[in-house]
Amino acid sequence: MTIDNTPDADDAFTLAGVVLRSRFLLGTAGYPSPQVLGRAIEASGAQVVTLGLKRELAGGGDAHAGFVEIVRDAVRTRGAHLLPNTAGCRSAREAVTLAHMARELMGTHWIKLEVVGDEHTLQPDPFELVAAAGELVREGFEVFPYCTDDLVTCQRLLDAGCRILMPWGAPIGSGQGLLNPWALRTLRARLPEATLIVDAGLGAPSHAAQAMELGFDAVLLNSAVAQAVDPVRMARAFGHAIEAGRLGRRAGLIAAQDMAVASTPVGGRPFEL
Repeated sequence: MTIDNTPDADDAFTLAGVVLRSRFLLGTAGYPSPQVLGRAIEASGAQVVTLGLKRELAGGGDAHAGFVEIVRDAVRTRGAHLLPNTAGCRSAREAVTLAHMARELMGTHWIKLEVVGDEHTLQPDPFELVAAAGELVREGFEVFPYCTDDLVTCQRLLDAGCRILMPWGAPIGSGQGLLNPWALRTLRARLPEATLIVDAGLGAPSHAAQAMELGFDAVLLNSAVAQAVDPVRMARAFGHAIEAGRLGRRAGLIAAQDMAVASTPVGGRPFEL
């Protein structure tokens, strides 16, 4: 079973100039086998898949080749778009160099820009990130920067020429969900023209639905699917949750209140039978 994420006519998702049916971006690391990865991509309905260039360059053996071939097969046969990433980079210079390698090897100017500043939390380094983003934008890349939910950092990335921002929900792989909904809600309100994609830290489909209910444009995740007991079923669950969250946002969520409000108005005389 696959997810039908066909958008309404007035709700098409355009990402970096490409119209997509799905708002689910899926990572490809850590799956138990290439076959499971392939089925998870299909079940998710995702049309954008990420691939770590450092992992590909360092990889070896039949298993690694199988993972890479599954990703490329999704690009060829399912109309998916490849989003290479600079995971593991610790400086702007390293990330820029790796981005150029990705463009040459993978034939895409899309790059998920990651520059880690702290080894414990894997929190992005805002200074190196902005520096790398500005340089890559000038060199013709479509930069997808992985960042925190800090408003000023996000504004600086937009000033550097980024059109897409990927703030974390929580530290990578932590599964904690949206640790600071207020900050994410503020980003959506203050940056209405930017494409905002929650990336990292989600552990359950309900977390993805919550992100979409906040008005985010899409969700990117990896560990919650790859490390699930049943990755294929989990990929399907996230696909449904993302669609449900988006539909809920568009339908109009009722405001939360501190008091009970009767769903059935009561007034006047009792009914006479």
